[in-house]
Amino acid sequence: RERPGGSGATQRAARKRRGGPKAGPGSREGKRPGGPAAPAPSPGGKRPGDSEPTQRPVGKRPGSSEPAPSPGGKRPSASDLTPRPEGKRRDVPKGVPSAVGRPGSGGTAEGGAVGLLRRLGRLEDSRRRAAELFGWLLAPVSPREFAERHWERAPLLVRRGQPGYYAGLFSTAELDAILRSGRVRFGTHLDVTSYAEGVRETHNPAGRALPAVVWDFYQNGCSLRLLCPQAFSDTVWQFLSILQEHFGSMAGANTYLTPPGTQGFAPHYDDIEAFVLQLEGKKHWRVYSPRTEAEVLPQFSSANLTQAELGEPVLEVVLEAGDLLYFPRGFIHQGDCLPDAHSLHITVSSFQRNSWGDLLEKLLPAALQMALEEDVEYRQGLPMDYLGYMGVAHSDVVDARRTAFVEKVQSLVKKLISYAPIDAAVDQRAKSFLHDCLPPVLTPSEKALSVYGFPARWQDGGTRDVDILITKDTEVRLLRHGIVRLCNEEAGVMLYYTTENSRVYHKEEPKSLEIDPEYTDSIEFLLSSYPNHVSVDSLPCETLEDKISLATLLFEKGILTTKKPLVQV
Repeated sequence: RERPGGSGATQRAARKRRGGPKAGPGSREGKRPGGPAAPAPSPGGKRPGDSEPTQRPVGKRPGSSEPAPSPGGKRPSASDLTPRPEGKRRDVPKGVPSAVGRPGSGGTAEGGAVGLLRRLGRLEDSRRRAAELFGWLLAPVSPREFAERHWERAPLLVRRGQPGYYAGLFSTAELDAILRSGRVRFGTHLDVTSYAEGVRETHNPAGRALPAVVWDFYQNGCSLRLLCPQAFSDTVWQFLSILQEHFGSMAGANTYLTPPGTQGFAPHYDDIEAFVLQLEGKKHWRVYSPRTEAEVLPQFSSANLTQAELGEPVLEVVLEAGDLLYFPRGFIHQGDCLPDAHSLHITVSSFQRNSWGDLLEKLLPAALQMALEEDVEYRQGLPMDYLGYMGVAHSDVVDARRTAFVEKVQSLVKKLISYAPIDAAVDQRAKSFLHDCLPPVLTPSEKALSVYGFPARWQDGGTRDVDILITKDTEVRLLRHGIVRLCNEEAGVMLYYTTENSRVYHKEEPKSLEIDPEYTDSIEFLLSSYPNHVSVDSLPCETLEDKISLATLLFEKGILTTKKPLVQV
């Protein structure tokens, strides 16, 4: 943050003379007010990830991650830090510590993340790819054990002793290359932060984040948070695009680079499920249980917290390269670098506003509207004198009219469930999820069999191979299982899809096609047949012309691929 009376460069020079970033007034710039509505799209297209709940540009979606020095300023060594037993949360089984993973056959990572993604690309079913990637992320802890003991319940620590486990996913060298591309802007893509003497501060200048400026901030003790790394890194994009199908909820990420002996963020809790992947160096983390029932699985992230508000951590550890730390939303956390090493980690996040309550926010208003339209009991007038015996002022009065009024309300609420369009509400949430999704990353073989590899071109003064010749014998299938959703809406039957989404969060409007109702059976047939190929002639449309027309449309949108290339070049 540039201060009055000097340029950014002048103030950085002043920080050099002082020996580090100046701690200024902490605030939550851009924090969204609490309320039932989901957070608005970020103007810069950021996806929620490890964004912590302090000074954010307006519209930035919350995510998670970062910590503080030990009381008294003493920083423990890696050997001093061990998992602490769980606190007294009612939903954590008594005596069950956070799991500590041990390297084993399930946790081997020959080729690191890049090798894994290459192997996953050879699997035919996208659901299997997603399941295997999630299993690799947790290994050697099994997904079943994780679901039963940790998901939304308790932190999980996995120590692997394999520094190359995440090799190729992201690195400081890649961050430097991204900065040199000239596409990164302060606030939109990159935050410069510090946390010193209990104060969290953002130091973002205006404009492009050029390497000379960014690395000067880092050299003087500031942390660098790259928002939406999937917009810049093809590997992170592929990683998240596969993982989102496992969660059934958007998967986002931020990366954090922290200088030795510093801390970039104040203690806080987040509104997402956080998976911290230590990529380089090491970092000291402290994790604390929710302090009240209201903070268990919260809808929104917290403000910055002070050390005095925290109590004792349930987990204190130094993460080293290859390790994993998971903590549920509502668990307070803070992380700081030890004096002898920098830290680079990526936090993968999901399940923001993806609770039963969030579903009911869509379902109940729709149920009430349907009940009002179809049931006269909901349209009958209230008693003329009800204001005289209902309300807080009358809450302690014993009155038969009060009893009857309350029973009537309870009866109407109970009856409301019969009008609840549950499937339609779920479809609307699925529609929102598809808008949140990253577009799929195609393997070379998938590209060759899709519109993205179709060889239409200009050559020798004219067009070549332009016509998409799909016949009744052409064998097709969906590119991915989770890329489409049918929704019945007032405008008609809509098919929402992800193939034309942007890598930048909500940069594009939701993508959809209006489908003739007679085509819905064919869409459902393609979904149920996946991952097998089916002939165009087997689609349950009335005429062969309809079958070819539908298949051609879906192929042109990147939704369908063919078993063999349509054109041999």
